[in-house]
Amino acid sequence: MGLESCSDYHSAMMEIDNLLYSASQIRKIEQRAARQFALDPWCLMQRAGRAAFQRLRARWPGARSLGIVCGPGNNGGDGYVVAALAAEEGLEVDVVALSDPSAKTAQRARQAVSAHNIRVREWSESIELFGEVLVDAVLGTGLNRAPVGRISECINSFNQDSRPVAALDIPSGLVADSGAVPANSINADLTVTFVALKLGLMTGRGPDVRGQLLLDDLGMPSAVFSGSEGIAACLNAGTVARHLPPRRPTSHKGDAGHLLVVGGDQTMSGAARLSSAAALRSGAGLVTLATHPLHASSANLNMPELMVNGISDGSALADLSAGKKAIVIGPGLGRSVWGRDLFARFMEQSLPSVVDADGLNLLAQEPAYSEHWVLTPHPGEAARLLQCVVRDVENDRPGAVEEIQKRYGGTCVLKGAGTLIASGDPLIHVCGRGNPGMASAGMGDLLAGVIGALLVQGLSSAHAAQCGVWLHASAGDIAAGKHPRGLIASDLLGPLRTLVNEPYAANELRTVCS
Repeated sequence: MGLESCSDYHSAMMEIDNLLYSASQIRKIEQRAARQFALDPWCLMQRAGRAAFQRLRARWPGARSLGIVCGPGNNGGDGYVVAALAAEEGLEVDVVALSDPSAKTAQRARQAVSAHNIRVREWSESIELFGEVLVDAVLGTGLNRAPVGRISECINSFNQDSRPVAALDIPSGLVADSGAVPANSINADLTVTFVALKLGLMTGRGPDVRGQLLLDDLGMPSAVFSGSEGIAACLNAGTVARHLPPRRPTSHKGDAGHLLVVGGDQTMSGAARLSSAAALRSGAGLVTLATHPLHASSANLNMPELMVNGISDGSALADLSAGKKAIVIGPGLGRSVWGRDLFARFMEQSLPSVVDADGLNLLAQEPAYSEHWVLTPHPGEAARLLQCVVRDVENDRPGAVEEIQKRYGGTCVLKGAGTLIASGDPLIHVCGRGNPGMASAGMGDLLAGVIGALLVQGLSSAHAAQCGVWLHASAGDIAAGKHPRGLIASDLLGPLRTLVNEPYAANELRTVCS
């Protein structure tokens, strides 16, 4: 039994490329497609295999042989379809099965492989895979626990090999809904995902193990997505364009808002200065820095636009807050008596605010709830807020960001690769931009200043967080170019100014989820 034509289709992003789905939601979409549009599982499997094979050929056009490892489920079936298509084009194909197909559609796909006289070998720990490119068709989106036995052996074998790897739908070992890797995951060079994007590909370990990410919707009619709102949405340039309109010709600095930045203990002046600079470059009309008296006189030497007040304790904070539209607290705040006093006085006011760095650590010690703040933890700070360990946060980043928001209120930004934002709405927001060069000192301080600037320009906490995260990550991508190593936080200040005026300036950096 060979492959049949399953109605030509045009792969289109439509409006779904901004939404991310859970594995269970994808299954329901596929079931709806079968009921309403006669797109049965065999038809979709053929489309998936064809889409993956075409993308694989485009990525490695010179490859003349493939080594494909197939699991027992429908992901394995996709792999068998790829094998049959490769044979039809005259490529040498080596197919290894971890076990016999358990899904009926996968059984049909394996029969199609037999029609091409392709021998399917059984997996063993000592097996040698042939092929210039390896294809991961082992697990797909069904993983919910650590791989064991043959599957674990297979993943290790892939990762000990130097040949390029294409993953079908999702790298085996990666949890589709969270981006967690319970034990080990195949490190792919290319992942072709089907129907719609999965949140786990965009956050946690997903960006580490997916390689280049391509989406093919398999020609799904838009109607099949009706009623499936997804679990997350990607941020993009349109997010900023919608919520940060051009300024009126008659605007003045008062219209652009006055931000108060609180931080910079004796040995940590740079963090607060970076936040202040980012706020100015992101459009705040005025920025006042409340910092330790030791370096107050020098804090604005290279930034004369910044107003600086040296304060010895928190008693001056109430007066400094007057006339301000928002507060950023935490960059360089420290946890000494000085920082603790300032944070305690900050907690007495109700202005929109951004709580970062040691502000979060102090909040974790005395938890409180507010609808007016944006909390910006990295995983370590998130673990302290949740009274758990970092591993727990990274094993379920979506759950962690939602739980922090639930406990502490306002909006939570869980930083890291695939930064997540929860505001109490049904959808989490995820940022697909950013690069490893941003793993350097001061980047979080810069983000706090960007979000603070958007708050004083009138954006809600949720929208300020969403726009701020996208602007910050996009500025990092522009500043890094092709050379991320050595990127420093202040490199982002120039691109930030460009992006807050024209967010589409970053369009040349577009990814599948931009």
